Amino acid sequence: MSAVLERFTLPPALAATEPPELRLGRRDAVRMMVSVGTRPPVSSTARELASWLREGDLVVINTSATIPAALDATTADGREVVVHLSTELPTGLHLVEVRRPAPDGATAPDFGEHTGATLTLAGGGNVRLLGRMPGSVRLWVATLDLPVPLLEHLCRYGRPIRYGYVPDSWPLTAYTNAFSREPGSAEMPSAGRVLTPEVITDLVAGGITVAPIVLHTGVASLEAHETPYPERYRVPVSTARHVNATREAGGRVIAIGTTVVRALETVADEAGVVHPGSGWTELVVTADRGVRAVDGLLTGWHEPEASHLQMLEAVAGRHALELAYEAALAAGYRWHEFGDVHLILPEDP
Repeated sequence: MSAVLERFTLPPALAATEPPELRLGRRDAVRMMVSVGTRPPVSSTARELASWLREGDLVVINTSATIPAALDATTADGREVVVHLSTELPTGLHLVEVRRPAPDGATAPDFGEHTGATLTLAGGGNVRLLGRMPGSVRLWVATLDLPVPLLEHLCRYGRPIRYGYVPDSWPLTAYTNAFSREPGSAEMPSAGRVLTPEVITDLVAGGITVAPIVLHTGVASLEAHETPYPERYRVPVSTARHVNATREAGGRVIAIGTTVVRALETVADEAGVVHPGSGWTELVVTADRGVRAVDGLLTGWHEPEASHLQMLEAVAGRHALELAYEAALAAGYRWHEFGDVHLILPEDP
């Protein structure tokens, strides 16, 4: 990783604390820095995304919808905690995180020992913590015992996950993308937040195809400096065909968010051919591995601890990424799910 990305500290003032439409009137009014190869990055807005792409390109979106994955709970001795539901495992078990309520209404990590503990959930039911997920200090493998189906319980008693940089609670709609269809993400696939219906209309009008994948995001990993956790995904047959046909015709595949990169790269073979598939992915995309199926990426801004930076370096290259982050810090770009975005494109051959 480049030196500036290892050493920078995010000033608190650059954390986006509320949905930008409250301040700017529209989701797509946020700033968008554009990196084309190793050229100096330039500033634009998300509303102008289509103007940076070209006819024959393919934009791939993640249609997973955010769920209200934070639930109040109590321990056997009556202590209040918050449970974040992260990922459903193929065995029917779940990955969950236990957190401590914070004075500001958000939560803080709880790294205590909870093996064998049973937590009583708001609204009834319980979570039994079987043991830590191997390699994690935050996540627990758990069983859920609920009086009603999971999604119904969450819709009644849950709320969106939020962290300390967002001081106020916002409704689930603030964490939902315009094209979201399938509930399942513990946290918002936030790069897609700026793709308003108007932006998507401009893409289609410009001869740019839009195709879906599904990847249900788990909880963020940066607080404990861990690599991404297993996540459930699905790449449809039609999307795999679109990706392969686009690249064969000389078009570019542009991923909307790191979740799309992870899903497509999971099903791409060594020759870069994408195959339809579904399941749970543990793939970590790094600069050493590189990318096989993705040419460009629209993403948010990530802190030094975030493993997503390894993926961004795989797409952009080290030098381009350092230029962009230096420029973003200098220009006061805003971070996190309600913040500004970064469009990474390859240089024309």
